[in-house]
Amino acid sequence: MKNKTQQKSLRRERRQGRIRARVSGTATRPRLSVFRSNTKIYAQLIDDEVGLTIASAHSMGSKETRLVSAENTGNALAKAAKEKNVHEAVFDRAGYLFTGRVKAVAEGARKGGLKF
Repeated sequence: MKNKTQQKSLRRERRQGRIRARVSGTATRPRLSVFRSNTKIYAQLIDDEVGLTIASAHSMGSKETRLVSAENTGNALAKAAKEKNVHEAVFDRAGYLFTGRVKAVAEGARKGGLKF
């Protein structure tokens, strides 16, 4: 019998697998993948055809609240994407619900000029 934390993690991994079966990134429209820990948030633009990370951003060293730092992470990722001439992406929420910090990353990326 698995404990509650393990069950929760397993359910998220199953959701993530279903999402990844449908969502794939290309060079012109990479996948914006989000990982959320308890304190930090990480975002990457990934070209799945080549298996290459185009750009990444994280909230390490941020002194703001978790929600504000998540939005800043999305904005920083959008700026890094512009430098690499990427203007569109496919959003991959990685099994997390599209609320809170995951949504803040998406909004920050949109404010930075990334379309998805």
